[in-house]
Amino acid sequence: KKKVIECNVQSIDYGTTYTKLNLMPGTTIVVTSFYICPTNKKKVVLVGSSINERDQMLFISTDEGSSFQRQSITFIPETLIFHPKEEDKLLAYCKEGRLYASTDLGRKWTLLQERVTKDKVFWSVSGVDVDPDLVHMEMQDTSGGYLYVTCLIQNCSDKMVTAQFLGKIDHNSLLVQDEYIFVKVTTGNRTKHYVSYRRNEFVQMRFPKYALPKDVQIVSTDENQVFLALQEWYQSDTYNLYQSDPQGVYYSIVLENVRSTKQPEENVIIDILEVRGIKGVFLANQKIDGKVMTLITYNKGRDWEPLTPPTTDMNGKPVSCRAPYCHLHLHLRWADNPYVSGTVHTKDSAPGLIMGAGNLGSKLVEYKEEMYITSDCGKTWRQVFEEEHHILYLDHGGVIVAIKDTSIPLKILKFSIDEGRTWTVHNFTSTSVFVDGLLSEPGDETLVMTVFGHISYRSDWELVKVDFRQSFPNQCTESDYDSWQLTDLQGEKCIMGQEQSFRRRKDMSFCIKGKSYTSALTTKPCQCTEKDFNCDYGFERSHVDGERCFADFWHDPGSPPEDCHPGQTYESSTGYRKVITNSCEGGLDKQQSSKQHNCPLLPPKGLRVGIKGQMLAVAPGDDITFIIHQEQGDTSSTKYQVDLGDGVRAIYLNLTVTDEPIQHRYEKPGVYKVTVKAENMAGHEEATMYIQVTGSPLQEVHLEVVPIAGRNHEVNLTAVVLPTEANMTVFYWWIGDKLQPMLSLQNSILTRFPEAGEVSVSVQAFNGRSMVQDTRTVRVYDEFQVIPLRFSRNLDRFNPNIPEWREDIGQVVNKKLAKITDIPQDSLVTVVNPGLPTTADLYVLPLDNKPAKRSMFVDKRIPAIIQAFNDNNVSFVVRGGLQVLVMLADPNAGYHGAAGGPGVWALAVIFLISIIATGSFILYKFKRKLPCSHNVYAQMHNEKEQEMTSPVNHSEDTQHIIQGEDQFSLKRVIL
Repeated sequence: KKKVIECNVQSIDYGTTYTKLNLMPGTTIVVTSFYICPTNKKKVVLVGSSINERDQMLFISTDEGSSFQRQSITFIPETLIFHPKEEDKLLAYCKEGRLYASTDLGRKWTLLQERVTKDKVFWSVSGVDVDPDLVHMEMQDTSGGYLYVTCLIQNCSDKMVTAQFLGKIDHNSLLVQDEYIFVKVTTGNRTKHYVSYRRNEFVQMRFPKYALPKDVQIVSTDENQVFLALQEWYQSDTYNLYQSDPQGVYYSIVLENVRSTKQPEENVIIDILEVRGIKGVFLANQKIDGKVMTLITYNKGRDWEPLTPPTTDMNGKPVSCRAPYCHLHLHLRWADNPYVSGTVHTKDSAPGLIMGAGNLGSKLVEYKEEMYITSDCGKTWRQVFEEEHHILYLDHGGVIVAIKDTSIPLKILKFSIDEGRTWTVHNFTSTSVFVDGLLSEPGDETLVMTVFGHISYRSDWELVKVDFRQSFPNQCTESDYDSWQLTDLQGEKCIMGQEQSFRRRKDMSFCIKGKSYTSALTTKPCQCTEKDFNCDYGFERSHVDGERCFADFWHDPGSPPEDCHPGQTYESSTGYRKVITNSCEGGLDKQQSSKQHNCPLLPPKGLRVGIKGQMLAVAPGDDITFIIHQEQGDTSSTKYQVDLGDGVRAIYLNLTVTDEPIQHRYEKPGVYKVTVKAENMAGHEEATMYIQVTGSPLQEVHLEVVPIAGRNHEVNLTAVVLPTEANMTVFYWWIGDKLQPMLSLQNSILTRFPEAGEVSVSVQAFNGRSMVQDTRTVRVYDEFQVIPLRFSRNLDRFNPNIPEWREDIGQVVNKKLAKITDIPQDSLVTVVNPGLPTTADLYVLPLDNKPAKRSMFVDKRIPAIIQAFNDNNVSFVVRGGLQVLVMLADPNAGYHGAAGGPGVWALAVIFLISIIATGSFILYKFKRKLPCSHNVYAQMHNEKEQEMTSPVNHSEDTQHIIQGEDQFSLKRVIL
C-alpha cells in the first residue's frame, strides 16, 4: 500500500535499526516501493512521487539509508531489477511495457525497448552468457506476435535487437533460468516446447510421445538437470513429474498425479517441494481417486515412499497410526503473504530440519494443520503443536521461533533451541497485536528477528524486535557438536551414490553457531547399485516390477539418434540412465551397453516443406522463407531438389533450417506447387505444398482417409478443420498429379482411384482470410484382404484418440505379427479405428504391386495370421507394464480349414455341382466371373472413418470432431 510520510522513513533493514532518512525535509512524499541490492545491502533505492503524484522521483542511498540523493525520472517504474553480480546496474519496467536501463544505480536512464512483456525480462547469467550487459526479453512485434530477443544495454535499438528464436513464441512463455532458456509455440491445437542449453540452438523438448502436454511448469533447473511438472491431456487437477537429461531435451517420468491448485490470477501451484540443505530430497502430494498422500524421495524421484508417522503425540501418548493404512501427510502449499513462509519450512544451512503442517491418517485433510518436525531429513517425525504456526529459523536452525497462525491478537511466541524437542514461551510485547509476519536480519547466522503486525485494523504497523543473542553467551566449539548420518526410510546409508554425515549442536550446548558454521561433516562414495539408475527416455518403470524399465510401444531402443552420421558409432540404450549428480563409483553399471552400432546411411523420411509463419496464402511481392524439415535420415549426404512452381529450381546439399533458408518472392497471383525431393544413396522422399498468392492470411486442417483402398472402389476423403467454429470454408482437393483441383463446399468428397499404386492426396481449406493444407498417401490395390481386430479393454484407458497414437499401435501390431508368422512386415497394415472401444482392421496386402494371379492354392498367410490370434500370441505392453492382447473381432469368422482338409474338399465338390446347376443365376447375381482360388476369407473394405483429433470422454477441454460412418463390404467365396 502507498504510505504518505514526512521527512523520514522507518527501518530499511527489517526493523533491526531505525534511522531518520534525509529525503526532502519539509516535503510530503508518496513512497511507492523500496529495493535493497541483493549483493550489497548498503545500496537502497526508494521509488516515490510528490503528493500530487505528478513528479516521479528516485531516492538513492549507498549507506544503508542514512542519507539519500534525489533523482528525477520521466517514467513510473513498476519493477526494478538489480543485476545479479554488478550492483550499480538496474533495469526498470513500466506498466506501458517500456524497459529502461541504468549503469549508475539509477542516476541516468536509457530507454531500451517498448512493448516488453512484464516479468519476462532477464539479466545475463554469469558463466553462461558471454556479455554481462546482455538482456533477455520477450517483446511484441508490429504484427501483434511475440518474439524472444536479446540486446546489450548500451545499444538496444530495433536494428540492434537480435531474435534468438526462429519465429514467434507464445505470449508469456519465455523463461531464462540458469543454463536453460525455455519458450513454447502453439500452432493449430498443438503446443511445442523448446529449450536452449547453454545458449545453443533451440531444440524441441522430447516428452513421452503421447503425453500431449496441456501445461508445463518448471520446478527446478538445479544441478545440470530440468525437473518439471507436466499436465497431460487426460489430467485436470494433477500434473506428472518429469526429469531431463543434462541438455534438458529428453524427459522421463518420475511421479504421476501430483496435486495442483489454480490461483486467482491463473497461477498454478504444484504440490512439490525441494527440501533445501540436502540434494536430491523432494516432497510431493500425490492425488489418486480424490485421495491426497504425501511422498518423499531421497534420489531425485527414482523412488517415492509415504512418510512414516510418529509413534506418539506431542504429549507422549501413543498414536494409533500404523503403516500401510496410516501415514503422515503435509500441506505443501505456499502462503500468499511474502513475509510468512510456506507451511513446510526447510533451509540450506539447516540440513535435515523440516517442519510443516499436516495430519495423520490415510490421506491429507485440508482443515487439519497440526505441526510436525523432523531433524533427520524425514526418517522420524515428532508432533510439536496442535495448530498451524508461523515459523522462523535463526542461527542455522539453532533457534526455531513459532507464533500461532490465528486471527486473534497475540503477545507470546515460542522458541526451541533443541530442534523442536522442547519449547519455551516468551512474551514479546506487553500489548497484544495481530501478527502479520516474521522477518529476520539478512544472513543465516542471525539471532535477531522482527515481529510485525497491528494493534487494530485501523492502526499502522507495529514492529517488535526480538534479540536472542543474550541467551547464547559463547561461540560454539567442536566439542559442542555431535554428528548424524543421513539414511532413507529403509535405513539405506548410500543416498545419491554417497554416505553423508552432518554436524549438529548438542541439546545441552547453549552456544552460537555463527558465520563460520558448516553443516557438512563427511562424504564417502558408494558402489553403484540398482537404485542409482532411473529409466531412460522412451522407457518406463513397471508398476508390477518396480525395478525393471521397459520400452514404450512407440519407442524403438535400437534406432540410431537423430545426430548419428555415417562413419560414427552409437550405443543402443539399455533403458537405464544414471541419476544426474549421483556420485556412486564402480559396482553395477546398468547404463553401459556393450552393443556398438555403426551409424547407418538412412534414407530421407518425414520430409516436410513449409514456410516461416505457417502461411500458405501470401500477397504478391511478399518475402517468403521456405523451411525444409526432415524427421529421419542422414542430411549430410542428401541432395535436395527444390522446385518453387514458378520456373525457379535449385539444388542444395546438406540443407537445414538454420544453415541455408530458401527465400523467394512470387510476383503474380496464382497457385504454385512447391516440390522438394530429398535423395541419398539409401533412398529418396518427396514433399509438396501449394502456395496461393492472393494476399490473404492463413491457418490449418487434417485430412482423414484410409491408407489402403481398392481400385475403382469409392473412397471417402474428409477434411477436419480446426477450430471447429470455422464457417464459409471452401475446400480444394488435389488427387494424384492433377494441377486442377476439385472444389467443394462440404468437408468431404467421394472419389475413386482408377489405377493401382501410391496416390498422393492434398486438401486446402480456405475461409476468406486463412488457408491451411494437409497431405496423405493412399496405396491402391486390385485385391487385398481385411481381418477385423479388437483389443483387450485395458487399452481404452490409454487411448488419447489421435492419429499418431493409432499409427503407433498399428505399427507395433504389424511388428509383432510379422515376427510370429514370418510374414513380411511390408505386406501387413494395421489401421486402428477412431473412437472407443479401440478396434482395428488388419490389411493383408499382395506380396507385390501386380494384380494377384488366379491361383489354385489358398493364401497360406491367412491361416497363419488367424492361428497367431487364436493362440493369443499377439500382445504388447503399455504404461505401467500392462499387457494388451490383440484378438480377432469375431473368432468364428474368417478362415475355417482353408488349408485343404478332406471335409473342405467334400463340401467344395458339392458346392461346385450346385454352382454348375445354377450357373446363370449365380452369374446374374454376382455380375462377375468367378476366379479360381482357394481363398475363402477375403473382404474388401472401403470406409469413411470416424475421426477425432483430441481425446475422447476424458476432459471438457478436448474437442470432438466426429464424422459420420458409412461402410460397405464385399465378401466372396471362391473355389
